[in-house]
Amino acid sequence: MNRRARPRLLAVASLAILGSYLLYTEHLVREIRAEAAIYTRIYALVQTGLLSAEEDGPLGALTAIQAELQRLGIPIIYLNTESQPTAALNLPFEADLTTPEGRDRVVRYAGRLARQNEPIFEPGVGAIYFGRPPILQWLRWVPWLQVGAAVLLLSVSFALIRADLRAERERMWAAMARELAHQMGTPLSSLAGWVELLSMPSAERDALASPGHIAREVAADLERLERVSRRFELIGKPPALTTVAVADLIAELDRYIRPRLPRLASGVDLRMRVQDPTLTVRGNHVLLVWALENLVKNALDALAGRGGRIRVAARRADDGWIRIYVADTGPGIPPHLRDRIFEPGVTSKAGGWGVGLSLVRRIIVNVHGGRIAARPRRRAGTVFEIDLPAGNAARRGRVRARLGGWWRRWRGARNGERNERRSATAPAGY
Repeated sequence: MNRRARPRLLAVASLAILGSYLLYTEHLVREIRAEAAIYTRIYALVQTGLLSAEEDGPLGALTAIQAELQRLGIPIIYLNTESQPTAALNLPFEADLTTPEGRDRVVRYAGRLARQNEPIFEPGVGAIYFGRPPILQWLRWVPWLQVGAAVLLLSVSFALIRADLRAERERMWAAMARELAHQMGTPLSSLAGWVELLSMPSAERDALASPGHIAREVAADLERLERVSRRFELIGKPPALTTVAVADLIAELDRYIRPRLPRLASGVDLRMRVQDPTLTVRGNHVLLVWALENLVKNALDALAGRGGRIRVAARRADDGWIRIYVADTGPGIPPHLRDRIFEPGVTSKAGGWGVGLSLVRRIIVNVHGGRIAARPRRRAGTVFEIDLPAGNAARRGRVRARLGGWWRRWRGARNGERNERRSATAPAGY
């Protein structure tokens, strides 16, 4: 199912359930109105019988009332003082009161009605047993319909969420596979070139590169492969989190990006700074550098062919958080992609795979429990803001400082109260 069609399906299911509620409620309203009309006619018949001057007027009114009661559909059984049925109305079976079998059947049904409603006893006359009105039978289904509708809606929602998560997971794994192939492709191609160079005759090979140079380049390519393997190994399982210095993250990022800057994007002014060298976060060093590297590469792609500025900075944010900024002066994120830019497969670049930012979100949010957001700059470009939990040492220091402040304020308040009591109890001129 198309992902965009799922909210529509959920909306249609919700509207269908709401429509069924409205129709059912309208049916109940009609039934109640019909019963109210019958009660009104019964009252009118009573008044007619009471005010009638004819001899058979009251009898005719009573006969009409009995007909109206029959229209209500309420089962009614009248038993005399000897517990024998003398009248029955609206029973779900044919009641023959002239036979012993018919009377026994009516008496047994009267016992069932007694369990539904308390009989009405008339001293010296007998008892009246009555059942539930039909409208009550309809009303009894309302809670079950509500529960069924809620279960249906929750089941549909759960199925859609599971399908969406499964689709996103599949897109994520496909994106990671493409990213793995992309990152391993460069060092593997380089190694293939060095292998081809080593297979050449020694005279031709030495004219192109010395053995020491070849060894260093092969070692560098192997190091790249090991770094790629290590990164994907960490992203596939919960890694160990330690206290990491933000200055070390930015320094390693600068060491990796700075030599490659002329090749990645010329005419770009890249600056990185950390406000406080003592800033620490709780995280994994390898994965955090990878996330920042992806953000900077994304900014370099945005500035390719046009030049501009990239700024990477870090400072202390709200209590317990460290904020890292990656800002560029590129064209910015198209408005229709801003809400989906971190989803796998979503990209604004022609030929892009939409992998980098989804990996960044996975590293920051899923692995580190942090936050990431993208917002446009005032003039042009994009700012990515990453919030990460501060390291344990910094957090403990802030907790101690906060507790110390509370303690000092509490002691100050206590001392103030004590001084007020002394002033109140001291003699004049004390």
